[in-house]
Amino acid sequence: MKEQVIILGGGVIGLATAFELSKRNYNVTVLEKTTCGGQASGAAAGMLAPYSEIGEDPDDFFRLCLDSLRMYKGWQAEVKEVAQLDFEFTESGSLHAVYHDADVLALETRQSWQREWGAEAELITGDRLWKMEPELSRDVKAAMYYPEESHVFAPDYVKALEVACRLNGVEIIEELEHLKVVDWKQSVKVHSKDGRVFNGDRLVVCSGAWSGELEETFGIRIPVYPIRGQICAYEVPVTQVKHIVYTSQGYLVPKANGTLVNGASEDIAGFQTDVTEKGIARLTNWNKQVFPFLKEKIPFHTWAGLRPATQDGFPLIGKLNEAPHVVFATGHYRNGILLSPITAVAVADLLDEKQAYSPLQSCKPDRF
Repeated sequence: MKEQVIILGGGVIGLATAFELSKRNYNVTVLEKTTCGGQASGAAAGMLAPYSEIGEDPDDFFRLCLDSLRMYKGWQAEVKEVAQLDFEFTESGSLHAVYHDADVLALETRQSWQREWGAEAELITGDRLWKMEPELSRDVKAAMYYPEESHVFAPDYVKALEVACRLNGVEIIEELEHLKVVDWKQSVKVHSKDGRVFNGDRLVVCSGAWSGELEETFGIRIPVYPIRGQICAYEVPVTQVKHIVYTSQGYLVPKANGTLVNGASEDIAGFQTDVTEKGIARLTNWNKQVFPFLKEKIPFHTWAGLRPATQDGFPLIGKLNEAPHVVFATGHYRNGILLSPITAVAVADLLDEKQAYSPLQSCKPDRF
């Protein structure tokens, strides 16, 4: 008889995990308090950029991100095939732009260790840089080019994951408002606000920024906090910007629908997802130094999402010591879209009792 797995949370991590488990002979139910992908997942810029995001050292988090990037081409193709839906997956490459000689030296240091991990990192300067990205400000001193880095259109990716899950037999129940785990030590029982009871053999916690609400339930510290990320977008011709462009201030991502996504302004605002004038101004004040043509443009769209940040910067992925049938997969902060394939496979392997993926040693959910 198939085991019943209950997944708390229908964001990109919950849906990706459900999709992977649905291929491995599990009965899967996803319980979502609002709507699938309605929080951080659907609001993300969709970057798949571990080299640009992580410049310090090759720790376990970097390994998670890099391994997930290298899974993505096959993963996204499988999601599309099952869902019979297309979504943008663009292997655009990225340019990490800097403006000062001292920053060029920092890029060279980063290039040195990243090449040991197979990065095709190349420092670009002068006329070649303007040929690659003609609209880039002439104040840019140099840029590190990462041809592997890519991006997806997050709302469509999350929707395709949801459809693929449903077609694979996953039960997805939304608009539950409030969920309470009333039993988890031996078997799993979850109550919803409307009085329904959901029973299972395994529980996977993918509650994102709301995971900290479960501290009392499980009797462990779950230091996951909501960080509001505000983003804006401009209408631009499709070929005007060709790469993901990073700076120390943020990023700009060109989408196939003729928009340029600019993010992200971050602040601590509890669970508020409203957009503020100050938050968007943090973006519009610097993006003109990257692409001068933005001086003449006004964002046509602004939005915000809550990113689940952890106390130490590592996600919570793994079994509870006290109850190995309970697995956490939460706290991915800004990298939920990127980490969705590796997290889904790692969680499914844990439920299959396979040897744990080694970077998970730094991600134990009860480490606090």
